[in-house]
Amino acid sequence: MTERTDTERPPRPGPGLDSATREAVRAAIEACRELPGALLPILHGVQDALGYVPPAAVPVIAETLNLSRAEVHGVVSFYHHFRSVAPGRHVLRLCRAEACQAMGARELEAHLRARLGIGFNETTANGALTLEPVYCLGNCACAPSAMLDDRVHGRLSVERIDRLVDACGDAS
Repeated sequence: MTERTDTERPPRPGPGLDSATREAVRAAIEACRELPGALLPILHGVQDALGYVPPAAVPVIAETLNLSRAEVHGVVSFYHHFRSVAPGRHVLRLCRAEACQAMGARELEAHLRARLGIGFNETTANGALTLEPVYCLGNCACAPSAMLDDRVHGRLSVERIDRLVDACGDAS
């Protein structure tokens, strides 16, 4: 990927972006566009601000960095961390790594799917909770683990994961 050397021109607003979203995208671009390999820092900045990378932001980012839309979309879709749709009010990431699998993560996954009526990378109908897989939280000694809204929880059981979901309010 070849990045633009002309960094004087400000990013053009993208169609389909409301003013708050457009401003978040613009701020992420302006903060990172001078960095070598600016694409990943820009994408992280957008997702940190909005919770996801809106598809309408892809052409704006691509034009700014002199990349094709396909190149930017390819990076967004390659990395599991990046979302292209807004998450629920809460995000529950269930660890799928070997230690957690060996200690009962599959059972927790089946329970969550049944209770919430959603699978991985889906959000409950009321927008309360998004369920995502993650491939190691670095909490293997306390498997199985999950992360709820950036807080890691270990030694989970069906009862403990139900309490986490209950703490989200109207998630189920």
